[in-house]
Amino acid sequence: MGFLAQSFSTEVDHLYTFFVQWSPETIYSKHSSKPDFLRVHPEALDVIDSLLSSSASETWEIVTVKQQNKRRPSVCSSADSEADEPLPVLIDQSQILNERHLEHLTNHIPARTQGSSWKLVYSTVEHGTSLTTLYRQMRELDRPVLMVIRDTDDQVFGAFSSDPFRVSSYCYGTGETFLYSFSPEFQIFRWSGENSYFVRGFLDSLQMGGGGGPFGLWLDSDLYRGSSYSCNTFCNRPLSLHHDFTVRDLEVWSFV
Repeated sequence: MGFLAQSFSTEVDHLYTFFVQWSPETIYSKHSSKPDFLRVHPEALDVIDSLLSSSASETWEIVTVKQQNKRRPSVCSSADSEADEPLPVLIDQSQILNERHLEHLTNHIPARTQGSSWKLVYSTVEHGTSLTTLYRQMRELDRPVLMVIRDTDDQVFGAFSSDPFRVSSYCYGTGETFLYSFSPEFQIFRWSGENSYFVRGFLDSLQMGGGGGPFGLWLDSDLYRGSSYSCNTFCNRPLSLHHDFTVRDLEVWSFV
């Protein structure tokens, strides 16, 4: 009996790893901008086949997204979960975010942050334009953060990071990390699975996304100049109207 339980647990771990690798939004968020199907990598087919052919699979149920929305409430779902998340409580005032921004972002941040109040950790208006100060403000944080940028073209965009921004000799972060833009309509760019170049912080710049070319989002040490290009990590389009932009306001929020 103990062997069967251990074997089943191992199979579940394999399936969890598969979904994190190839469709992180199914693990990290209640909402997805992707179609109602999942593109499966050939290497993962053997894992799925072995799970579905095991004796334990008799208790499993596979449903489409549309079917899931119609399923009866259970210990893992409720009628409330089908509705949009209520707007978060902002402990501090934002110079950038309005109700439209909050509606979209709240419905796409990871489930573990939904329902939390938002606390302003860093703001160029309050703390000045310095990447070093931004790092210092997050020194004691151990939770995800949301960066919001408004440029001189009045475009709003930014990034969600699974980890607070810091100086590091290596890339850090998880598949929760994503880029987003309201320029001109809301779009979210989740992890593609191509690489794990989520975030890397230097004293003279902050980089998000990469692989084979420019960064998905790049900011200089003064948080004044920035750039955004398509990158392999997020398969994003440029977040602003132009590849190179000038920051007007920048805020970083944490979830408490």
